[in-house]
Amino acid sequence: MTRIGYLQIIGIRYHNQYPIIRDDPMRSFANLERTFGSQPLRLGVRLARIDVGRGREGTYLDQLPQLLDALAETTRVESITASSAIEGVVVEAGRIAGLVTEGAGPRRFRNRNEREFAGYRDAMDEISRATDGEALSVPYVLHLHRLLFGHTDGGGGRLKTEQNLIVSYERGHREVLFTPPSPMETEFLLPELFDRYQQAVADQTAHPILLIGALVLDFLAIHPVADGNGRLARLITTHALLQRGYSVSRYVSIEQRMFETKDAYYDAIYASQRRWHEGDHDVWPWISYLVDVIAAGYDDFEARVAARRNLVAGSKQDQVRTYILDHAPAEFRFRDIRAALPGISDPTIKRVLADLRLDRAIELIDERASGRLSAWRRRAGG
Repeated sequence: MTRIGYLQIIGIRYHNQYPIIRDDPMRSFANLERTFGSQPLRLGVRLARIDVGRGREGTYLDQLPQLLDALAETTRVESITASSAIEGVVVEAGRIAGLVTEGAGPRRFRNRNEREFAGYRDAMDEISRATDGEALSVPYVLHLHRLLFGHTDGGGGRLKTEQNLIVSYERGHREVLFTPPSPMETEFLLPELFDRYQQAVADQTAHPILLIGALVLDFLAIHPVADGNGRLARLITTHALLQRGYSVSRYVSIEQRMFETKDAYYDAIYASQRRWHEGDHDVWPWISYLVDVIAAGYDDFEARVAARRNLVAGSKQDQVRTYILDHAPAEFRFRDIRAALPGISDPTIKRVLADLRLDRAIELIDERASGRLSAWRRRAGG
C-alpha cells in the first residue's frame, strides 16, 4: 500500500540522452474496446446514479439559486485547501480566508506554501469563470500550470526537461513505483492524449465519466511537468466534469473527498498504472475510485438541498437552531451554517450559537477562535 508520506517525485538529468519514442502510444485511448470492454457491473449502477444527479442540477439552480451560490463559495475554499493539502501544501487555518480572496497579492504571503496556495486559487478561478468550454490542450494546461506557480519564482508553464520518477520510502529504502515517459516522449504523448480524448468524446465511445477517468489516469502517468502534476490532474478533472455538464464539482468539493481518502486515492492510481507502458494496464481501480467519489458528491449535494428545504419554516433563529441540532455535521464551522442558510445574517447565527452554548447543546472546539473562524461540536445528548 502506498502512502502519501512516503512519496517523492525525483528529477533525473539524462544530458539529452532520452529513450527512443515508440511508434504508437499504447495507452488507455489506443484501444478503447480493450480499455473499457471489461467494465465492472457495479459501475453501471453508480454511473446511473451520477446521471440522475446531473439531471436534477438545473431544477436546483432554478429553485434555490441563493443556496447554490453559497455552496459554490464554500466548495471553492474547500477545493483549494484540500487539493493543496494532498501535495503537502498546507497553510494556517487563520490565513485561509485572506488567501482565497481573489487578487490577494505578494504582500500577503509569508512563505512558499502560501504562494502555491494562492496559485491554485488562481487556476481554480480560471476554470470556474470559463464560459466558452475551452477544449483541453497542451497550451491550456500549461496556462493553468503557469497560474499554479505564478506567485513563486517561476517554474510554471513548461513541460519537464528532466526524467522524473515516482518513488516510495515506505519499506525503509527507495523503491521506484513508476517511471513516467521521458521529456522527449512527453512532447508527443501529451497532445496525442488530448486529441484522442476529444475524439472519443465526440464519438461517444464510452460514458463521459469513464473517458474523464482514463484521461486523468494517462495524464498522471505521463507526468508532464516537473512539479504540480497532481494538482494539475485535479484541475483537469474539474474542467472536464464541468465541460461535460457534471456541475456537482461547483457545489461539493471533489478534492475534499480525495483528501479524506488520500490513501485509497494513491493506491487506485498506482494499481491502474501497472503495465501502463505496455498498454496492458487495468483502468478500473482508478476509475472505480473516481466514480465512487463523484457519486458520493451527488449524494452529499442532494442531502444539502433536502436539508435546506426542511429549514424554510419558522423564524430565522429557528432555522439556524434546527440546522445546527439536526442537520449540521457533528463538528461544524461557522461557514457551514452560512452555506446552508444563505440570506441569514452573521449576527443572527452568532446569537443562536451563543444561546445553544449557554444551553450546553454545543461547545466551542478551539477557545482561541471566534466569529467566522470558530468551529463547534454538538455535545452528547445535546
